[in-house]
Amino acid sequence: MGIFEPFRAIGYITSGVPFSVQILGTETFVTVSVGKAFQVYNCAKLTLVLASPQLPHKIRALASYRDFTFVAFGTHIAVFKRAHQVARWSGHSGKVNSLMVFGDHVISVDVEGHLFIWGLKGVEGDIVPVGHIMLGEKCSPTCVMHPDTYLNKVLIGSQEGGLLHEFKGCVFFFSVFLDGQPLLASGGSSGVISIWNLEKRKLQSVVREARDSSIISLHFLANEPVLMSSSADNSIKMWVFDTTDGDPRLLLFRSGHSAPPLCIRFYANGRHILSAGQDRSFRLFSVIQEEELKLKLVIAFDCAEIRERDWCNVVTCHMDTAQAYMWRLQNFVIGEHILRPCPEKPTPVKACTISACGNFAILGTADGWIERFNLQSGISRGSYLDVSERGSHAHEGEVVGVACDSTNTLMISAGYHRDVKCIAVVARCGLFVVCKCFVGLAVQVWDFKGCALKSRWEVGCSLVKIVYHRLNGLLATVADDLFIRLFDAIALRMVRNFEGHTDRITDLCFSEDGKWLLSSSMDGTLRIWDVILARQIDAVHVEVSVTALSLSPNVDVLATTHVDQNGVYLWVNQSMFSRASRIDAYASGKEVVNVKLPSLIAIAVEGSNAENEDTDKSIVKHSVSKEASTFPAFSQQIPDLVTLSLLPKSQWQSLINLDIIKVRNKPIDPPKKPEKTPFFLLSIPSLSGEILFKPSEPVDGDDSKPDETESDRRKLDIPPTQFLELLQSSSEMKNFSAFTEYIKGLSPSNLDMELRMFQIIDDYQEELETRPEFISIELLLDYFIHEISSRNNFEFVQAVIRLFLKIHGETIRCNLKLQDKARKFLETQCSVWQRVDKLFQSARCMVTFLSNSQF
Repeated sequence: MGIFEPFRAIGYITSGVPFSVQILGTETFVTVSVGKAFQVYNCAKLTLVLASPQLPHKIRALASYRDFTFVAFGTHIAVFKRAHQVARWSGHSGKVNSLMVFGDHVISVDVEGHLFIWGLKGVEGDIVPVGHIMLGEKCSPTCVMHPDTYLNKVLIGSQEGGLLHEFKGCVFFFSVFLDGQPLLASGGSSGVISIWNLEKRKLQSVVREARDSSIISLHFLANEPVLMSSSADNSIKMWVFDTTDGDPRLLLFRSGHSAPPLCIRFYANGRHILSAGQDRSFRLFSVIQEEELKLKLVIAFDCAEIRERDWCNVVTCHMDTAQAYMWRLQNFVIGEHILRPCPEKPTPVKACTISACGNFAILGTADGWIERFNLQSGISRGSYLDVSERGSHAHEGEVVGVACDSTNTLMISAGYHRDVKCIAVVARCGLFVVCKCFVGLAVQVWDFKGCALKSRWEVGCSLVKIVYHRLNGLLATVADDLFIRLFDAIALRMVRNFEGHTDRITDLCFSEDGKWLLSSSMDGTLRIWDVILARQIDAVHVEVSVTALSLSPNVDVLATTHVDQNGVYLWVNQSMFSRASRIDAYASGKEVVNVKLPSLIAIAVEGSNAENEDTDKSIVKHSVSKEASTFPAFSQQIPDLVTLSLLPKSQWQSLINLDIIKVRNKPIDPPKKPEKTPFFLLSIPSLSGEILFKPSEPVDGDDSKPDETESDRRKLDIPPTQFLELLQSSSEMKNFSAFTEYIKGLSPSNLDMELRMFQIIDDYQEELETRPEFISIELLLDYFIHEISSRNNFEFVQAVIRLFLKIHGETIRCNLKLQDKARKFLETQCSVWQRVDKLFQSARCMVTFLSNSQF
């Protein structure tokens, strides 16, 4: 299916569907729609606690009840218990656009005016509606609600009006706050939230510019002076009423791009992603937070990490703006200086780059002017001029790209009018040399001081984009003829020529080591080129064309943006998380493979067939965040997932290192025997903790009891423990859950002692299979086979298996019957681990990503 496989999407907060709020225990959660999936946030800090798998169609309505989420898509209603779909209700002929939980029922309304009533009893099965109401042909319902004071009644809003009071042709969303103040909040398409006082019957306050788009939902939280709002601008905001004048202030918010991003770049060794979008926002995405800086639409930017703590380290170019802005990313603030190239004749800035040392920024403008600035002071440090050009500019037309090498000796620029120029920089940074390619001719290299022609290479077509790799000195250019040409900036000659795209190329990206070149196009393909072998090694086709891409420094994660998609999509490099040594095991070569976009949750697609529908698979079931643990746990295991035990890591790791711990804790001096032993009743040790007294020995000559063998006497003296009783009963019922919970509650030393009680240490092999120790070992092997097959308590069972084999491994090796059991156990273990290793690729990537993000 290709080198990069779908991993997850980030930056999606909510879409244009009203949210659903529910209270579970002491926590309040809000469920929002994000296209074909839904997400659940904890309202305490608006932290994400759950993301659902993808549905076949976009979500149209949501409702929540305890652990269940009801999702309307198309003409169907899907019932989810946490993230697992347990039922699908069908009955509507039109698209469902409203859902509401009403007592012990769920009410659904479609666009054709049909209202169905569904019972919550047996919600996990495919049920039929218990009632149906036809609202009328002239009714176009838009929302439904149940005011608290209305007994057994619901209110339905429609496009024709009818929400408590009829506003002709106007449909809006509102919420009533009754915690001491009778307030009503309303919002409409203008993005303004109005707060009304119902007692005084007047407008109390207005939150202007609360949103960049129309208001979708408003809800006052129960017993809290907090108003939650959502909008079609991909954001959720919470407003608190704690000011003296009664006006609300912004308390918490989560937001993403409200329009598709156009430029992305990995930052901070892959821990963050910088993005700029059509919504005029410049954002920093991370696992922990997202920050936003908003000016005009960003068309290009560059960053350098080396001087992050000293001065501004990001430069942005904006649409139709004759200056560039600097940003201090460490503090998420705009810089104190604004860079204005050629102030005598200002034209929009089109390209920018920051030198490898982090001291200089180079800007290119629409009329071909190129100027260098000092980032610390914002002062101009010289302009690059070609005296042969009319007007004495660097290029005849628009500058489409600029780049610097790693030693500040070369500056490369490209103009739209078929010319590429390479300028060697000395002055503070070196000698200035200019390379130029005229229309239909070649690239020419000029000495800055003597203006002597040095060398040339041909391009012959209008350029639209360049990308320079500083380590290997290779320059990748994109021209109107859809060819990707690689030039050696040191040798000043073309070294590679790649072709394959059939539509406009949108972005280029080198891998950190310079061995790969990635390209995307409006033809829907994303291609990977091997620079050394000069060939295409992989190509995938996605349903929505890629507009920008960036490869992490570790080459483990690829980030992409797409047409009309507000999120950033992550793809994992399979070769980084697999045992396969050859990239050909994943690469498709010249063949183009169809691949679906990543979903909101981390997935791993089985096999290389992109047509496979079973893509909603994950290896991680339990969230790594503390907030996620407050949400109720799954009542059953989701199919195809590995379930962890939730035990502290130290508890199951101690089983593996128990011998080391015992040696470390061994006392230096042995215990001293008391001088005189006190009187005590003769008793025998018991694992259960009960005091068992030793029976009196028979009197000589008493023949009232038959003779006993040593084995029988041992059976009488050592009663069965709770460990053995639970193991035997669980084996008979074929259900080991009680036994597992019992051993999970034992300390590592007690569990070690229980396993050693079955140890066979003598060489007496006759009738071995009838001995209770042998039978117990058999039962434990059956237990391990069952638990490994069901993939429950995975890490804990693996630790117990290691301890078990350390104690009883020699006994199993010497007995044929136990060998057969062990062989079956080995086959089961290998089968499950192969599946885990395959599915765990995306999880390994996520753990790496989180650890790099200092989560």
